[in-house]
Amino acid sequence: MAREQAKVHREKLELTLERLGTTTSIDDLQVWAHELRDQLAVSHVIYHTANLRGEQVGAFTYGIDWVRHYIAKNYRAIDPVVLGALKRFHPMDWKSLDWSGAQARAMMREATAAGLGNQGWSVPIWGPSGEFAMFSVNHHATDAEWEAYTRDHAKDILLIAHLVHQRARRIISGEGEPPSAELSPREREVLARLSFGESRARVADGLHISENTLRAYIDSARHKLGAMNVTHAVALATARGIIVPNGALPKY
Repeated sequence: MAREQAKVHREKLELTLERLGTTTSIDDLQVWAHELRDQLAVSHVIYHTANLRGEQVGAFTYGIDWVRHYIAKNYRAIDPVVLGALKRFHPMDWKSLDWSGAQARAMMREATAAGLGNQGWSVPIWGPSGEFAMFSVNHHATDAEWEAYTRDHAKDILLIAHLVHQRARRIISGEGEPPSAELSPREREVLARLSFGESRARVADGLHISENTLRAYIDSARHKLGAMNVTHAVALATARGIIVPNGALPKY
């Protein structure tokens, strides 16, 4: 039963990600954010960037009254989530941040009263020339429930964060869709295995190649896809249908 439920969830999530590819405006992206929130079964999802091609961009499920209050109070300047993300490159649990300041605690009390959850998990996203954005999920849950949720969904959230950012960049720039990169069969298999969460050592062992050779395949795939890192390469390959997450591994 659990396996069947997981399969249904995966299929629905893939449909939601396919729908992301049809968004053509920030307003459309905002509507999609609500679909994603429901699919992830959390209280809120939030994507925002400090500066994307000269514009501040956001798509969120927070109530507009809270957003206006946050801006009016200039909470961005003291928000532990924003300040923490600016110092990190990896996902962060909000519990790990510094909430000791009186202003930060007051902000959290007001946020909770406005309907935000007591838990959160954010993915900082860095681009060329200092481009910075962040994707977050927020929810009402106990520490144990949240630990289990983020453990089970971390890979999906990380992938979604990069896909949303990629889409926002294309909407703002007006760029068309890039042509599909011609990855070799081995490059596709490497990215597919990495998308399953396998370590580089395990991938290399499974393919009977050295880790140096594996690195060469990864670097080649990244170059062809125009990806900033391995996670970005997996996200791009998935979005373009080059690999299928959680599908059967290709046999070459």
